[in-house]
Amino acid sequence: MRNRWIFALLVLAPIPAGAAELNGSVQAAGKSTEYAVVWLDASGAPTSQARQAVLDQRNLSFEPRVMAVRVGTTVDFPNHDKVFHNVFSFRDGRRFDLGMYPAGTAKQIVFDRPGVHRIFCNIHPHMAAYVIAVDTPYFAVSDGRGSFVIANVPAGTYTYHAWRAGAAILTGTVTVDGSSALDLRWP
Repeated sequence: MRNRWIFALLVLAPIPAGAAELNGSVQAAGKSTEYAVVWLDASGAPTSQARQAVLDQRNLSFEPRVMAVRVGTTVDFPNHDKVFHNVFSFRDGRRFDLGMYPAGTAKQIVFDRPGVHRIFCNIHPHMAAYVIAVDTPYFAVSDGRGSFVIANVPAGTYTYHAWRAGAAILTGTVTVDGSSALDLRWP
């Protein structure tokens, strides 16, 4: 019986009037690009409750390597390795140092302002990740095929931004109408 109730809630959940998906692809130097972040400016977009996200430490690396979150999101940094880690960010964006902590524990940070936040481990210099905090509910990270989908976007014209590590941010306009596609190319 409980599953029926959950199903009913999912079916009856409101979707914004005129909402559409924005599908797209990302390429750099003619190749599909994973881990590009694409977002739409949306002043007056509905605010949502603070969310929680996880940037895991496993096999002496961060997973995922690139994460996009809405401003105000709390990011957990669990240590699933068998060694200590010391997660920190000292450049750009949110500056913090979580100190050393052992396997099986987690620490967290609230990303309270927009920007690119470079994440490192003080003990393992090869470990690096990015948290991109955006002030909009309309964002996505491209997958291994370079594809992305931004769901439930109200129809309209938006300024878009696209970021990828080591490249300039792309900016332009796109009209979202349900049949739109946004194909982004870095040289």
